[in-house]
Amino acid sequence: MKSLYKVVDELNREFAEETRKFTLDGHLVGSIGEVVAAYAFNLRLLESSSAGHDAVLMPEDDGAVSDHSTPVQIKMTGGNRGVALYSSPKHLIVLQLADKEFRLVYNGPGAFVWNKCNREQKNGQRRISLSELRKLNEDAAATPKLTQVNEFPKLTT
Repeated sequence: MKSLYKVVDELNREFAEETRKFTLDGHLVGSIGEVVAAYAFNLRLLESSSAGHDAVLMPEDDGAVSDHSTPVQIKMTGGNRGVALYSSPKHLIVLQLADKEFRLVYNGPGAFVWNKCNREQKNGQRRISLSELRKLNEDAAATPKLTQVNEFPKLTT
């Protein structure tokens, strides 16, 4: 357990400027996914727990968020089942952490996924499986995708 707390402390120090809080719960996987996607797609992270979106793709490198910034929702899972959404994001990135490797599952319009999600659960979320997301990612090949500018970090040596 001490090792886990040490890792969490290191993550909190390393990403303090990214306004992400790494805690030993489901937020840990989500926060890791957000900083990994931000790095891979050159996104600017919004304040933690911003409604509906986690980051923006900046139209130009002036650093100012504007009406032309593309809002992005980022989801990551360490499992094999799927992810849940509360609303239809403008753009959606879904990552999976499997076999100590980050994998891109979906990169495309959020509405494309939202329209295929299961019905709303009691907690307000709508779930979708990873297999359905992969299929939608292929089906959405002609839709706008964010350009991946950096490789995903390697977790093995």
